[in-house]
Amino acid sequence: MNRTSPAQHLPSPLSVTGLAAPLTTYDKPGITVTSHRFTVGDRTFVVRELTRLRTTRGPHDRLTVQAIAVTGGIVAGTALLLGLTGGLQRLSVGGYLCLGVAALVPVLIALAGRRWRPPAHELWGSYRGTDQLLFSSDEERQFGQVTRALLRAREAARLGGWDEPVATADPW
Repeated sequence: MNRTSPAQHLPSPLSVTGLAAPLTTYDKPGITVTSHRFTVGDRTFVVRELTRLRTTRGPHDRLTVQAIAVTGGIVAGTALLLGLTGGLQRLSVGGYLCLGVAALVPVLIALAGRRWRPPAHELWGSYRGTDQLLFSSDEERQFGQVTRALLRAREAARLGGWDEPVATADPW
């Protein structure tokens, strides 16, 4: 090998269609993103046909919402019942403190539910004319990786594929 000669770059392999071989931007179990296809589980999308990509947060956990509603209803019903029967005037300081702590229970449940069961991150897009949920994950890191990989794949598909990373190309 002659160290004074510039590096030789081989042409990229071409597929049967004459397009550059698909560039894989993300490949983990159950999720594959290439410059041609986006596969999540058993669903596959053609990258060129994905438009209007956007990210949102999914709904709050149903169990958390139900717990907040039930606890809030019980506290409100108890306060209403005490107010209608005149029991609020007969309550001691300890009774008022217990009522105040009980009113905080729905708030604590909401905070705990948001911490331990946060809403999922969702990637939506238009595919063949219909809006679809493309990908959903409660892991923010994985969601970010898949979203960035899909954006890179769309860019590669739009440019007709990449032969090699730009940083390694010989500028002369």
